[in-house]
Amino acid sequence: MKIYNTLTGKKQEFTPLEEGKVKMYACGITVSGEAHIGHAYQALIYDIIRKYLEKIGYDVTYARNYTDVDDKIIAKSNQTGIPADIYAKEMIKNIDEQMARLQVDDPSLWLKATESIEDIIAFVSTLIEKGHAYPTEKGDVYFSVDSFPSYGKLSHRNLEDALNGVRVDNDELKKNPLDFALWKSAKEGEPSWTSPWGEGRPGWHIECSTMNKKAFGERIDIHGGGRDLIFPHHENEIAQTEALTGKQFASYWIHNGLIKVNGQKMSKSLGNSLFLKDLLDKYSPETIKFALLQTNYRGDINVTDNLFPDAEKHLYEFYKTIKAVEDAFGSSDGENKEIDADFNKAMDDDFNTALAISNLFGYFKSIKAKLSAGDSSASADVNQLRKTYALIGLFKADVSKFIAEYEIKNPKEEIPQEVVAIAEERLLARKNKDFAKSDELRDKIASLGYAVKDGKDGYTLTKN
Repeated sequence: MKIYNTLTGKKQEFTPLEEGKVKMYACGITVSGEAHIGHAYQALIYDIIRKYLEKIGYDVTYARNYTDVDDKIIAKSNQTGIPADIYAKEMIKNIDEQMARLQVDDPSLWLKATESIEDIIAFVSTLIEKGHAYPTEKGDVYFSVDSFPSYGKLSHRNLEDALNGVRVDNDELKKNPLDFALWKSAKEGEPSWTSPWGEGRPGWHIECSTMNKKAFGERIDIHGGGRDLIFPHHENEIAQTEALTGKQFASYWIHNGLIKVNGQKMSKSLGNSLFLKDLLDKYSPETIKFALLQTNYRGDINVTDNLFPDAEKHLYEFYKTIKAVEDAFGSSDGENKEIDADFNKAMDDDFNTALAISNLFGYFKSIKAKLSAGDSSASADVNQLRKTYALIGLFKADVSKFIAEYEIKNPKEEIPQEVVAIAEERLLARKNKDFAKSDELRDKIASLGYAVKDGKDGYTLTKN
């Protein structure tokens, strides 16, 4: 199995630190608001990666975190008048509910920043002792980027590029503009904890490093997150962790792509955020997963108006075929090992769900052919598809219910008899090889607002 490693910039054979076991961490959500589609996608991807590693025999310990103290959370607390800790707890409860609706499983370990404060203080204290961090007279503590010569190795930036690529906190007490906060002195009205440097709270980057060390020790196999976290968040995690331990932090750094809406980056400032709750109110978990997983996880996803309706229609057609097979031959416990092998081959190539999903169209074409020929092995194919693709969340629904719900939501429009009559006349013209007349009648159908599509069994009419 090969994984694309952001650290090396290439696909590498996966070799865990300990044979048969995988330590995996993915940065979770900063709970300053409701979960959106980007949060859902990231959670879905790492849930699938965990499940696939387990499928091929690894014992996986998978940790995710909630950032439950942060500048954004404090800003929301001030805006709403709800204390920051209560606001964060309420958001976590809401997000957990939406992820459960999406049928994304919990990780092995849930980690929270506010439950790791003593560990964070100890981590920062050790960095100061080792000469990698320094406190200021204000009570802030900064990591010294100059003390870590390989800073920039994940994002492949030199210090000058890094300086141009990050919003710099203009604290005159910083030794280098790139130095980042490990501990922030308390401001009035903010949540704070007692530390050797005074009342304050942790910086964002130190939280993940500390929680990793607390959960796994000094080294992990896989560290994941969105591509937007490569710099500065993950770069800073590497610096502070490896400065503390003197060892390589994570063997494989993997990053999922970002969500765009009609070609634009999704952001609050543009007002184009797609909230998970709204999507789940409109589409099934399977539809959302099918839509998102058609793109390789490292690529950006462009959410157009048709993305989810098209995914829903594809699944509807697949479920109709499954129902036809089960009606004809009954359910089966048979196997088609080739289908499972194809799936594993796709996933072994950097978790390529896009290829796994594209394979479905060929499988269902073959199943339809077998159904037409009365070949009962179609039943074994269907059983294998449902078993194999359950790993990425597909074909788990009740077949009849999925079909019925789609048809209620998308009622078929009655085609006017006038249009049907022209289509029948056109079909006769085609049989007589009068293609000029056939084209003329097709144009006439189009002028009435319908499209005709030819197939081996005749034609279909749809509204333009």
